[in-house]
Amino acid sequence: MAMRQTPLTCSGHTRPVVDLAFSGITPYGYFLISACKDGKPMMRQGDTGDWIGTFLGHKGAVWGATLNTDATKAATAAADFTAKVWDAVSGDEVLTLAHKHIVKTVTFTQDSNCLLTGGNDKLLRIYDLSNPEAAPQEIAGHTSAIKKALWCNNDKQILSAADDKTIRLWDRSSMEQVKMLTFETSVSSMEYVPDGEVLVITYGRTVAFYNALSLDLIKAVEAPAPINSASLHPEKDFFVAGGEDFKLYKFDYSTKEELESYKGHFGPVHCVRFSPDGELYASGSEDGTLRLWQTAVGKTYGLWKCVLPGLIHGTNNISVIGLNMLYCPRWTGGLSRVSPAFALCQLG
Repeated sequence: MAMRQTPLTCSGHTRPVVDLAFSGITPYGYFLISACKDGKPMMRQGDTGDWIGTFLGHKGAVWGATLNTDATKAATAAADFTAKVWDAVSGDEVLTLAHKHIVKTVTFTQDSNCLLTGGNDKLLRIYDLSNPEAAPQEIAGHTSAIKKALWCNNDKQILSAADDKTIRLWDRSSMEQVKMLTFETSVSSMEYVPDGEVLVITYGRTVAFYNALSLDLIKAVEAPAPINSASLHPEKDFFVAGGEDFKLYKFDYSTKEELESYKGHFGPVHCVRFSPDGELYASGSEDGTLRLWQTAVGKTYGLWKCVLPGLIHGTNNISVIGLNMLYCPRWTGGLSRVSPAFALCQLG
């Protein structure tokens, strides 16, 4: 008998969830931010999914969201032609960065001093957050809207993916293109793994892994359905992917074998990300929800609590059950109560 995967369902958004990002591990745990077409990005406790707060200020769909490593800053990219920087502790808006078109992607440098943006005007922009009045550096070259842009190689280089069916590697100091990959169809997602310099991309039914510095192909895996997003486990044992058939797939990274598949969402899966400790992965969907999935089903972690046989009245099954109220010292400067989450799975 196998343990059934039962995700934590995080509600609150009213339209499709299109991007997710985790912070690093902080003294308060780690955190999760979600971008949604409802224009109201949300921040949650990463290991439980408990809602902490909503960033209010955008006047259009939010396409991208990110947190810096220590979860003190957030950034969002939106259809209102702006990127915004937020204080992730208080929830206050810090900066609004005006663009000439829809902004799709935002990412901080490791020191949080610079912000990289990209969007429908086909330009990459680098903002110096210590001097926000200064004009940003601009990098041109893509011929269609930029979907994703990421720092790599200790912030010395930039990776960008666009609707022109290319991924490009740029040198930060010279602002010149170093290398380019061309595909038969547009890349649907891109993830950068600094440990090992691995680039994870998805296009069509393919999940492909490249060396981020040379752009040489490492391996490619064909999935059963069109894939919108994939994420590699921090220890590189396996990866997860989600797409148009509403399912989450888990593959062995070495053998490329499909290990498991789960259906929990009621719409296409737009984004998948592993937590920084690798204990769970988060998915965002067209159905307007986020779901948190255990990497090792049945393990006591977060709100998944392992209960031994006979300890639950009326059943001899092994169950994993969690119910918790979390108090988090963020957003109000004091203790703020956030919503409960619940998980139940059992051997059956």
